[in-house]
Amino acid sequence: MEKALTANVKLFVAFARKRLGDTEVAEDVVQDSMLKALKATRIPATEPEAMVWFYRILRRSIIDVYRRNETRKRFIEKFERSLPEQPTPADHAAVCRCYKRLLPSIPDIHRVLLERIDLDGEPATDVALSLGITVNALHVRLHRARKALRAELEKTCRACSRHGCLDCTCG
Repeated sequence: MEKALTANVKLFVAFARKRLGDTEVAEDVVQDSMLKALKATRIPATEPEAMVWFYRILRRSIIDVYRRNETRKRFIEKFERSLPEQPTPADHAAVCRCYKRLLPSIPDIHRVLLERIDLDGEPATDVALSLGITVNALHVRLHRARKALRAELEKTCRACSRHGCLDCTCG
C-alpha cells in the first residue's frame, strides 16, 4: 500500500489541486491524507483497493478544507458585523490626548500633514495636489511626521506611548 501511495503522489496532488485551486494547499492536504492512511488500522490488501480507499480519504480531507474555510469566513463576517462603523465616544476617551498639546512642538510641515490627513480626514490625494507634490512624496512626509510625533510622545509620555497610549495617565 505504501508503494502504491508514494508512486501516485503527483496524481493525488493534481486531483486535490483541481478541487482546491492552490498547489501548496493541495500538497498539504495530500500529505495529511497520507498520514491518515498510514495511521489506519484497516488497510486494503490489493493496490487497486488501496487507491480507491485513499481517494476516499483524500476527498474527505478536501471537504474538511472547504468546511474550515466556510467556518472561518462566517466567523469573520460575524466579527465584521459586530464592529461599529465609526469609533464610539468610549474609543475616543480611551486614547491618549497628549498628542494635541505636542503638535506645536513638531515642524509645521509635519503638523499640517497630521492635522489635515489624520485628524481632519482629508484625502491624501487632495493634500498632495494642494501642496504640489506627488502622493508618494506625501506618504513619505506623512511617515516622517508620524515618526516625529511618536518621538515627542515617547519623550513626554514614556512607557504608555510605546504600548498604544491607551488609558493614558501622563496628563
